[in-house]
Amino acid sequence: MKITIICSDKNHPIIKFLTQWKDDNLKNHDIQLGNSKNEIKSGDVLFLISCTEIIELDIRKRFSKTLVIHESDLPKGRGWSPLSWIILEGKEVIPISLLEAIDRVDAGPIWKKSFVKLEGHELFDEIAKKVYTEKLKLMDFAIGNFERITSYQQDDSEATYYPRRTPNDHEIDVKESISEQFEKFRISDKNRYPCFFYFRDHKYKIFLEKMDDEDSSGND
Repeated sequence: MKITIICSDKNHPIIKFLTQWKDDNLKNHDIQLGNSKNEIKSGDVLFLISCTEIIELDIRKRFSKTLVIHESDLPKGRGWSPLSWIILEGKEVIPISLLEAIDRVDAGPIWKKSFVKLEGHELFDEIAKKVYTEKLKLMDFAIGNFERITSYQQDDSEATYYPRRTPNDHEIDVKESISEQFEKFRISDKNRYPCFFYFRDHKYKIFLEKMDDEDSSGND
């Protein structure tokens, strides 16, 4: 099978997971991993993973199927940064939808849904590992069931939409407690979108890192 994967940001943390998936499956498939629709040629399956570009019909027609993996319980949660919004809402079950791409964003027929259960303490890297691992499983499912899938249409009347988040959304309010803003810390990617605050005429970057009790040592 000839497979193309497009992830718009070459620095996105899911890239290393997609690269590993590609390496693990090259023995059985011809796989290309790129960052722009300009790199797309043709094949059997086109996966759009954290793809922010609009992939027009003329590109999708080059493939038997163009598939999206989106972290929400579609049709609820269409749009941008659904994983971040779900955690900010205080939810700890992350729905992940595998669906076909159509002209309207996140509105195509659904192939399968999975759910990742968090415990409420995980920080960005831990959340990413759990969610991205499940995304790879959905890619495996899509490949394994490519010829016999039964999809179903979304109910547009139930659709909700998340707005785009920007780096400014990671600003911390120095007048609020850490506990009040803990979810914001949890979704902060310290490399791409760190939390920050302004204090005494300066801007500071801040992030949380777990320190287990057994890793800490007493002071003499």
